[in-house]
Amino acid sequence: MTHGFDTLQVHAGARPDPATGARQTPIYQTTAYVFRDADHAAALFNLQEVGYIYSRLTNPTVAALQERVATLEGGAGAVCCSSGHAAQIMALFPLMGPGLNIVASTRAYGGTITQFSQTIKRFGWSCKFVDFDDLGAVEAAIDDNTRAVFCESIANPGGYITDLDAIAAIADKAGLPLIVDNTSATPYLCRPIEHGATLVVHSLTKYMTGNGTVTGGAVIDSGTFDWSASGKFPSLSEPEPAYHGLKFHETFGSLAFTFHSIAIGLRDLGMTMNPQGAHYTLMGIETLSLRMQRHVENAQRVAAWLENHPAVERVTYAGLPSSPYNDRVAKICPNGAGGLFTVALKGGYESCTKFVDALQIFSHVANLGDARSLVIHSASTTHRQLSEEQQIAAGAAPNVVRISIGIEDPEDLIADLDQALAQAG
Repeated sequence: MTHGFDTLQVHAGARPDPATGARQTPIYQTTAYVFRDADHAAALFNLQEVGYIYSRLTNPTVAALQERVATLEGGAGAVCCSSGHAAQIMALFPLMGPGLNIVASTRAYGGTITQFSQTIKRFGWSCKFVDFDDLGAVEAAIDDNTRAVFCESIANPGGYITDLDAIAAIADKAGLPLIVDNTSATPYLCRPIEHGATLVVHSLTKYMTGNGTVTGGAVIDSGTFDWSASGKFPSLSEPEPAYHGLKFHETFGSLAFTFHSIAIGLRDLGMTMNPQGAHYTLMGIETLSLRMQRHVENAQRVAAWLENHPAVERVTYAGLPSSPYNDRVAKICPNGAGGLFTVALKGGYESCTKFVDALQIFSHVANLGDARSLVIHSASTTHRQLSEEQQIAAGAAPNVVRISIGIEDPEDLIADLDQALAQAG
């Protein structure tokens, strides 16, 4: 029997605890697990049997979350880790090596741009940033050393929607995996695998948990990519010395990436999600669709109000008819354009900082996707490390404020924005 999204967000991966009958997934607060005998231990360490060894690798609470996010995204498997940034490195780790590169969208979270432009160079990897509306430029940027194409479904901070089908066609033609960050959309608004994505990454910290309590990340594998086709992905297609020459793709098929991410990625990088964090996220996902509906309704209403305010130069919300990306909503995000957008103020940088300081209901924090409405001036915070040219390309120009609309009463949000804009001049 196939179940609907609302049923799966509550039940996928969660079964009554066999030992106690506990209906909510327990927090398995343990580092290690007792083996039945020496043969059982050897089978687990040889990857001949699936089970629990040590909580850096696998944990029952985290496993329930992995099954839930994989199910909601329509993937074959998933691995959860300590943060969204960890998930990005986990996604790239089996694919990359010194001298290799990825092609990524210029419209991305500032921390992602920093991670891809600076930090991954320490591994000998590099990134080419391209405007993903220019399909010819995306295709031209791919070379013999490219191993992945990366974008966000709904880009942070601007709420820009990527034409995933068009990008997936380019990646597919080049024989490369498309990695889509689905943090801002969640699988309720967008299912990237249905548009050709190979891997989906999440900062579970945001909408998936939905209450600003814990950090977490996830990588979901579609299970459809042929890792052995080109010889470009030896970590997955060639013998692995640490496991007596086992070939992950040959042995695990559609679960090759997921098993590699646990058996090697978590084993050696150690970007482990803690079980209590997984528990908070499991509880948050139970109300995901309800929250996302309210985020979208509120964002639509607030964005439309802001667009008509005399102090506002423009609003980037894709749900507005004026947005150049409005036609992508029905195709890519049929349940709505999300709760994230930016507002450009006519008064420039100084007006933005005054506006942020004057807000009362909106919290000035470096987060998004909370039940509470949040605001940040990206150019002075999350995108501060970037040049002004990079800030503008990312949708975080000096006169731009990022707004994450929560689930409060929309009249109260509009009243708060109104008084703050008045004070901002």
